[in-house]
Order: sequence, then structure tokens, then C-alpha cells
Amino acid sequence: MIIADQNIKSKHLDSLINLKNHLKLRNYSSKTCKAYIDINLKFLEWTRKSPREISNNDLKRYLEYRRHAGVSASTLSVTMNALKFYYQKILKRKFFADIKHPKKAQILPVVLSLEDVYKLLDRLDNQKHRLALSLMYGSGLRVAEVVALKVQDLDFDRKIIHVKSGKGNKDRITILSPKLAQELKLFLKNKQAQEYVISGRENKPLTTRSIQKVFIKALKQAEIKKQATCHSLRHSFATHLLENGTDIRYIQKLLGHKKLETTQIYTQVTNKAIQGLVSPLDLI
Repeated sequence: MIIADQNIKSKHLDSLINLKNHLKLRNYSSKTCKAYIDINLKFLEWTRKSPREISNNDLKRYLEYRRHAGVSASTLSVTMNALKFYYQKILKRKFFADIKHPKKAQILPVVLSLEDVYKLLDRLDNQKHRLALSLMYGSGLRVAEVVALKVQDLDFDRKIIHVKSGKGNKDRITILSPKLAQELKLFLKNKQAQEYVISGRENKPLTTRSIQKVFIKALKQAEIKKQATCHSLRHSFATHLLENGTDIRYIQKLLGHKKLETTQIYTQVTNKAIQGLVSPLDLI
């Protein structure tokens, strides 16, 4: 039975070579390529059919199966995108016309206050770790972008950072804090242009997991009770810019959001919009 299952899996992988080639030609990131192939492979294993035998009903049943298994709306949406790409764009099948994307739950981002950020950074004795978190908060970088950042990506004269191959494999420009630039200049004094800004031994990049562990430890030491993650620093960057009067379209560009609607989530967590309101409790 095990040998038979391995043969089926091998046959499915052969069928998905075309998917892999198309994803590479369209310059999808390696992470997306792997996810799309894994999703399509699991689907084929579940149906025990070849791609040419798949019907629209098979897709509907599988998505319903995944929904009942308790996967999130965002995971289900990614699953749909992966299947849709293969069956519509590559195999040219007229599927998904009656299948709608699941409605995502609107979860507001966790935002740290200025005091929270100060306490968090103040707990870090290791300069490298403090710089890593400072880049996330001061420039709105994702943790994966911080570990991939190279010395040549920093423009100290113009006070900007060139983020290369960010999410969606897109480049963008974001701001570099003059205060942070001054510290980075000294920190990178003996590094070459091709070297990583935040590196481990032998100039190898740190893992995103190692930075996440640094953040969690600093969060505990600073006694911050919010359910924050590294990404909360990026959320805080956007929210604090908005509160300081920065046009939301500039923030959209700095974050690298394709749609303005994605950036507009921060209008719901900004304190400036509600700080002048008076609670009825205070009127008693």
C-alpha cells in the first residue's frame, strides 16, 4: 500500500512540473512556488485522480472538506488561488465560476505605543538585535526583509532603504531614520557592500525565527502584555506615521501594499481619531 501511494505521489509530481515551470517564468517567489505545488499535490492525493480527470465538483468538495477541517479563511483563500492558477491558467479549464472566495475575518493589527517601543528597544543589550528591531519599527520592514538586507541597500545620503525582492517579489523604497542611520554607519564600518546588515557567523544571514525569539524575549523583559509579534513593529510604524499626519498613500508605498484598502486598516487603530472623545463614564 505504501509503495502504491509513493507511486501515485511520484506520478502527481510529474504532472505538476508544468505548474512549477509556469510559476518560475512568472517570477513567483520560491515560497509561493513551494506552497502552490504542495497545495495542488495534496489535492490530487485527496481525489486520487489525475489533473485531467478533475471536475469542478471535485474542487468544490475539497474546499468544503478543508473548511470543515477548520482551516482559516486566509488559508482557504490561498488554497483556492493555487488550484485556480493551475486549472484555469495552465490547464485552461473553465472552473471556479460558481466558487467564491471565503470572506476573511477582519482582525485588527496589534499596535505598540511609543512608550512600548522605547521599553522594548531599551531591554536589548545586543546592538545587532536592537538594530534589527529598530529597522522593523523605523522603516516598516518585515522580519524576512531585515535578515535579507545588505549594506548596499542602504543609502545614507538620501536616508532611504532599497528593499529588494520583498513580499510578492517586488522592490520598493522606504525611509531610513537619521538617528538609526548614524548608528548603522558605525556598526557597518568594516563591512563590504555585499554583506548582510544583520548577520550571524561568517556573515551568514540570521533566520527569521532567531529574530522572532529576540522579540519575544524583549517583550517579556519589557513586561508588555499585548499579544504582539515582530510584525507588530511594522504595524506600529504605519500607525504612528498616520497619527503624525502622513498621507495614507505615502504609507501605502512605504509598506509596499498593492491596494490602498490594505493600508486603510490602520485608520481603525489610530489613536488620533478617538483621543479627543470623552467617555460617558467621565461625565458622571
